[in-house]
Amino acid sequence: MSKSKTKTEKVKRISQLTVINPTAAGIDVSDTEMMVAYPINSEQLEIRVFGCFTRDLHSIAKCLKENGVTSIAMESTGVYWVSLFLLLQEYGFEVCLVNAKHVKNVTGRKDDESDAEWIQKLHSCGLLTASFQPDSMIRTLRSLVRHRKNLVKTSSTYLNRMQKALELMNIKLHTIISDIDGKTGKLIIEAILSGERNPEVLADLRDKRIKASREEIIKSLEGYWTTEHLFELRQCYQLYSTHQQMIDDCDGEIEKQLTQQIASQNDGVIPEIQKVKRKVSSKNKVSYNLTAYLKEILGIDVTEVVGISELSALAILSEVGTDMLKWKTEHHFTSWLGLAPNTKISGGKVISSRIKKKKHHAGQAFRIAANSLYNSKSPMGDYYRRIRAKSGAAKAVVATARKLAIIFYKMVINKEAFNPCAIEDYQQKYKEKKINQLKKKIALLEAA
Repeated sequence: MSKSKTKTEKVKRISQLTVINPTAAGIDVSDTEMMVAYPINSEQLEIRVFGCFTRDLHSIAKCLKENGVTSIAMESTGVYWVSLFLLLQEYGFEVCLVNAKHVKNVTGRKDDESDAEWIQKLHSCGLLTASFQPDSMIRTLRSLVRHRKNLVKTSSTYLNRMQKALELMNIKLHTIISDIDGKTGKLIIEAILSGERNPEVLADLRDKRIKASREEIIKSLEGYWTTEHLFELRQCYQLYSTHQQMIDDCDGEIEKQLTQQIASQNDGVIPEIQKVKRKVSSKNKVSYNLTAYLKEILGIDVTEVVGISELSALAILSEVGTDMLKWKTEHHFTSWLGLAPNTKISGGKVISSRIKKKKHHAGQAFRIAANSLYNSKSPMGDYYRRIRAKSGAAKAVVATARKLAIIFYKMVINKEAFNPCAIEDYQQKYKEKKINQLKKKIALLEAA
C-alpha cells in the first residue's frame, strides 16, 4: 500500500555555489582598521589590513582598482562604513552595503580576517542583497532632518527642566496654561528672570487668547522664590532659546536643500512654488510653506492623507526619497519599513509572526501618524479604533501605519491624489458585513 502524501513532491537540482562575480571584494569595517579581501587571480585571494584615516581609504580604493575589482560588499557597522562607502562610489565601484545579520559567519573561529573572506565569498557567489541607499541629495536632506529631530528632542528636555524648576518653587503656571513655551509663558518667564515677582504684574502679560482667568494665573504665580531654582530656570531658558534658534537655522538649510532638489528635477530651473493649504501643528512648525515644496518634489500632496502632517511627510521623504520603483510592490515597501509580520513557518505551521524590532525613521514616522488617529472621526480613525479594540493599541498602530504606508506608496508611484472615497467604501462594506453577521446571530437566537 502506498503511503499517503501530505505535500506536493518536488524535484530540484542540487545547488552549487557558483562564482558569478569573480571580481568581487569584501571589507570588514571597524573604527580602527579595515580588513579587505580581494582576488588577485582566479585561484588566489589576498587579505590586507588598512588603516581608517582618509589616506588609508584612498589606498584601499587604489589597491582594488589595480587588482581589477569592480564590486565591493561591506557590513553596515555603526557609522564607520559611511566615509569608505562614499569614497568607493566616487572611484566608480559598485558598492553593496549589506545587513550584518545576512553575513553571519559559520560556527567556529571568528575574527576580522575570516569575516572579510566570508563576505567576499558570499558576494562573489551573488548571495548578498544590497541595502537601500538614497542618492546624495536625499542623503544630505536626511542628515538635516535627523539633526532637526535631535534638536527638537533636546529643546524639549530643557523645557521639562524649566517646568521642574517652577514646580520646585511651587509656581503652578504650567498647570494653568497649556504651553509655557507659548507667547504668554515666554513673556512671564522673561519677566521673572528680569526680577519681577508681583503675581498681578505678571498676570497682566497674558495673551487675550488664554482661556484661564487673570485670577487663576495670579494664584498660580504665588510661590517661594529660591535663588538656586531661579538660576536653574535662567540657564534652562537660555539653552531652550538657543536650541529654538538652531532649529530655525536648520529649517533654513532644509529649505535650501529642498530648493536644490526641485532644481535638479527641472534641469536646474527653479519654478515658482505655488502655495497650498498646509496641515501643521502648533508645535515646532517651520516658518515657510513646507507642503508646497513637498508637493513640487513628489508631484502629489501626500499631506492630504489623514494623519500625515507636513513634518511627517518631510521625514518620510528624507528617508525613502522620490523613487518608489526601488521596491517592487507596496508589500516590499512595508516590509522594509518594519511594518509587516516576519512570518516563520515550520512543519506547515506558522510558529511566529512577530514584527522585527527595527528602529526605522520612516517606519517611525508612519507609526506616529497612525497613533495620531485615535480621536480622528475619519474612516482611518475608525479603522484604528476597531483594530485597537480587537487586538490592542500596539497592533493597531502597526496595522494603521502599514495602511498609511501603502497609500503613500501608491500615491507617489502612480501620481494619484488621495481618494478618501475608497476608504469610505471599505468602511461601508465592513459595516454591512457586521450588520449581516448580527442579523444571523439574532435569527439563531430567535430559532432557539
